[in-house]
Amino acid sequence: METDGKNLRRGWTTGTCATAATKAACAALLTGDFPYPVEVELPSGARPGFSLATHEMGTDYARAGVIKDAGDDPDVTHGALIESTVRRGKPGSGIVFKAGQGVGVVTRPGLPLPVGEPAINPVPRKMMETAIHEVAGANADFEVEISVQDGAKIAERTLNGRLGIVGGISILGTTGVVIPFSCSAWIHSIWRGIDVARAAGLTHVLGATGNTSEKAGQAFYGLDEIALIDMGDFIGGMLKYLRSHPVEKVTIAGGVAKMTKLAQGMLDVHSKRGLADLDALAALASEAGAEAALIDQITSANTVAHAFEMAETNGIDLGAVVAKKAWVTAAAALKHPDMSLEILVFDRLGILKGQSGFACSVHASAFPLGERNLRT
Repeated sequence: METDGKNLRRGWTTGTCATAATKAACAALLTGDFPYPVEVELPSGARPGFSLATHEMGTDYARAGVIKDAGDDPDVTHGALIESTVRRGKPGSGIVFKAGQGVGVVTRPGLPLPVGEPAINPVPRKMMETAIHEVAGANADFEVEISVQDGAKIAERTLNGRLGIVGGISILGTTGVVIPFSCSAWIHSIWRGIDVARAAGLTHVLGATGNTSEKAGQAFYGLDEIALIDMGDFIGGMLKYLRSHPVEKVTIAGGVAKMTKLAQGMLDVHSKRGLADLDALAALASEAGAEAALIDQITSANTVAHAFEMAETNGIDLGAVVAKKAWVTAAAALKHPDMSLEILVFDRLGILKGQSGFACSVHASAFPLGERNLRT
């Protein structure tokens, strides 16, 4: 694929690597030989081949390992050794999955797997089952234990802890292929965060654009960690999922620049989608009562943060106007009769600069700009 004029190499998911390791180990357990290369079937029907990084034959097991290659994607699991240990199962047991060292276990409801199950997602499980059936036939009975070298340490850089997955990483993948810099993995993590919060019975979730706004928003309401959704730049993606998976109250928290973008109608606030419009921000300052001299200064400000500083110095509550306008954009995307929506605007230090207050998201056009701090 090509991005920004550069050809980017695709990679393989942890699920695909685990499947290749599992098929090789199963074949060795049955025949005594590890295949090279080992070919697996992806959900698309494609059949890539893999080399083994490790292989071992025991008295009652076979183990094989594959190095995860994420291509040019900055994946935290890139380079990880993913191993599968296959043993014969009890007759009629089918294929049973176990979490080895470095693979997490589900401890909270709301995920696509029951509590107590290894964090091996449904599609990778199906891929491994297909691979085993290719080698051993339809009525195969095997125990498959997946492990990841340094998986517990790698998991510290993921959202697994917040989702209630403990002990290691998850074995993931819906297509089997990693597309560099794809937003799909992040969007799916947003969905899972919402699912876990709903399953825990929470009525209030907070989606934040970054670490500072997340910590500030959590402290502002005293929210449990499960209520925090690592939304990042994907405000629209979070709101769309919440529309069909509702909770009573939703807070969107972000820095002054990203909330200004939201106020200007952007639901994806990544810098590549565009910069905040200082002319539009100056117009908002005018609505808040700014005089002509300040309006001119804001249009030529170095940054949005600089514009906020100038407005504050002149007694103009720019944060309140930005919060209200951002609320209108977000409410139009959410538009759910049973959900109340709120915007919090923070500066780089986590100081609150604007708050819309909660209001029902189906009344976006009727939200009064002058009201502040409405809570339900």
